[in-house]
Amino acid sequence: MLALGLGAVGGALFNLLGLPLAWMIGAMCFTTVAALAGAPLRGPQRLREVMVTVLGVMLGSTFTPEVLDRLGQWVISLTSLVLFVAAVAVSIGLVLHRYAGFGPITAFFSATPGGLVVMVLTGGALGGDERTISLMHSMRLLMTVLVIPFWFQLFHGYQPGGGAAAGAGADMTAVDAGILGLCAVAGYWAAKRARIPAHSLIGPMILSALVHVSGISAARPPAEAVAVAQVVIGTAVGCRFAGIPVRRILDVLVTGAASTVFMMGAALVSALALAKATGLPFPALVLAFAPGGLAEMSLISLSMGIDTAFVATHHIVRILFLVACAPIAFRLLARRLGAAEQEGEAEPPSRQDRG
Repeated sequence: MLALGLGAVGGALFNLLGLPLAWMIGAMCFTTVAALAGAPLRGPQRLREVMVTVLGVMLGSTFTPEVLDRLGQWVISLTSLVLFVAAVAVSIGLVLHRYAGFGPITAFFSATPGGLVVMVLTGGALGGDERTISLMHSMRLLMTVLVIPFWFQLFHGYQPGGGAAAGAGADMTAVDAGILGLCAVAGYWAAKRARIPAHSLIGPMILSALVHVSGISAARPPAEAVAVAQVVIGTAVGCRFAGIPVRRILDVLVTGAASTVFMMGAALVSALALAKATGLPFPALVLAFAPGGLAEMSLISLSMGIDTAFVATHHIVRILFLVACAPIAFRLLARRLGAAEQEGEAEPPSRQDRG
């Protein structure tokens, strides 16, 4: 409750100040500062999963019959995204291993911009330092969510609160509410049984997309649900830093910040090149290539009224590609990086801290 209370206060304050993506960034900033200051915060993981399910239904509602007509235009950008992610992961992984003192396993899974939980669990199972991998990805998410909305506000005229996508759609009836609720529950259950990564988001989104593309319903969850989802997800990101002394993680956070700056710069260059080559909108490409999480980038696109279906589809492809290929790619690179994890790879979060 303490974490959510801080998150709500932070979100409300940032909203009053008129800052972009106020509810998520405010919640994230307040809980991150409190966590690093030593406050006993616990992330609202169960509530986050519920809100991510609601977000999945919202994302699915942005898929319309017109979106299907445009899928063929996304082949080049989706292919480019896969190549981009592979190049970024390999290049940053090599730098982390050779110059930052990370062991090869920790370096590779810290550099791979996939789902945080999946990368931490996979890297840890292969012998990497879970704490370091978690910190690197937490810093990536934190910086991306902080920078992207302000970038659009400064350079693309984005106005907070102006996103047409959030909460737009037909008025919701009791039948619509039942249909969307079924999408959330059945989608979550089916995706979890099928062991689909990010199942709480992707399952409800797929069912909701089918419902909206087929014309069964045109309703969307209300805009208030997006604000609540922002607070919960922002709070969960901030709470990832709880229980970690600042003096022991500073080096890893600086390294994580540097790698994130490189990823975002590469994403901007790639988006600009693709926009000129394909005619696809630059803002949507930036969000599609940005090194943030699926839920976070989808929320940003919803709040800004930027092609949410395009952004979500690209991030789903990124996650599926990395989940399927990251362990295989690491084994292929293992000889070059070194066969085993080295001792003393990243001093701030030592091996004694992992448990």
